[in-house]
Amino acid sequence: MMEGDLRQPGFHLGPGALGQLMPMYLSLDSACRIRGAGPTLLKLMGEGAIGKPLEEVFTLRKPRNAAQASVLLRAQRLQMSLRGTPATTFKGTAVPLLGDGVLLNLSFGFGVRDAVREHGLSATDFADTDLAIELLYLYEAKTAVMGELTRMADRLRGARVRAEEQAATDPLTGLGNRRAMEAALDRLLRGGEGFALLHIDLDYFKQVNDTLGHSAGDHVLAEVASRLRRSVRAGDLVARVGGDEFVILLAGVLDRAALARVGATIYDHMRLTITHEGHPCPVGLSIGAVLVGPGSDQGEAALVSLADLALYASKRAGRGRMMLWNADQSVSQELARADGAERRIMTG
Repeated sequence: MMEGDLRQPGFHLGPGALGQLMPMYLSLDSACRIRGAGPTLLKLMGEGAIGKPLEEVFTLRKPRNAAQASVLLRAQRLQMSLRGTPATTFKGTAVPLLGDGVLLNLSFGFGVRDAVREHGLSATDFADTDLAIELLYLYEAKTAVMGELTRMADRLRGARVRAEEQAATDPLTGLGNRRAMEAALDRLLRGGEGFALLHIDLDYFKQVNDTLGHSAGDHVLAEVASRLRRSVRAGDLVARVGGDEFVILLAGVLDRAALARVGATIYDHMRLTITHEGHPCPVGLSIGAVLVGPGSDQGEAALVSLADLALYASKRAGRGRMMLWNADQSVSQELARADGAERRIMTG
């Protein structure tokens, strides 16, 4: 070779060395029959692909067909996919071989993640210098971390919701507690639609506790809570706000007749005597009620106080009845009563 000649001499690589450098090479003869392949590509094609025409194993997209190796060399950038399922896609380049034939170097391109999953590939199926698998591992690691962060956020949201529900729930009865009642009362006042507020106190509850014990008292409270819940609509709030005190909020209930019907239903559900371990627990209910008109400017404390006054009037009148505090705040009107097994509704 003359001095100054920069051309490089040709060199030979065996299939093993070539496969180590280019795990996805294809060696074709001049008629585009497959005569060799890198280990990764052979894994995808199968051993039976050797000797077959290129277009029997691959669907060509660029160029559309290749009966001669020269067509691939002119195309420069190649696009093809495996025939069958999965139809893995490849990008590649073609270079001429000494003598005859052509060498293709293929890669998955942006489809590397799908190819790895579909064919069960690992790092050993890629050249040591190929960054695709490292980028894939980074992507998968990021996906796993983001997935775990999302699951953690969901768990935290669920825990927060459960904590908020528990903070607003009476553990003995499962009803709302005073906090839940205050929040619902605030929403109703801000909504301005009008509603009824019932303050309920158990009659003779202390005697049950004193004679039968606190387990009987707890059973009575849970049973009364269940009966109150069944007496109103699904969307109405029933809350236990004290030892044996309950509050019911009835959205949209605006007149005495509707309120009297609710009271009648409550006393109807209380007609059956509650028993605990075979012992009767004779308790009753006294109810004080307030009707709140749409757009009322009364505050929460004032409304609860008026319901208390109506409740005290019910107690003074002999217990076991619902009393409504009138708008003039001078007298209470009886709407419903439970006299033993007899129930009367007052709608005057």
